[in-house]
Amino acid sequence: MTDAVIKAAELLKEHRSSIDRLDAILVYTLGERFKHTQAVGKLKAEHDLPPSDPTREATQIARLEDLANRADLDPEFAKKFLNFIIEEVIHHHKQHQS
Repeated sequence: MTDAVIKAAELLKEHRSSIDRLDAILVYTLGERFKHTQAVGKLKAEHDLPPSDPTREATQIARLEDLANRADLDPEFAKKFLNFIIEEVIHHHKQHQS
């Protein structure tokens, strides 16, 4: 192997190590987020509140788009990601109301 290939392999290993750490952060962060949304779902069910809040959801999507722009992340991807999470949260909230 050439020095350039060895250096590339080392850089690849470093990038993958960082990606693995970030994946762990994402999973634990989502776990923490869902603990809170589960509590919100129970609270809504106890007080007969609707499982979704379109105004809050629209505000959050706009907020996330702004954050994505500032983080140099594709805002459409960020919006799709948040919409996926919101759909899952609403599904959980509806389960609490059953």
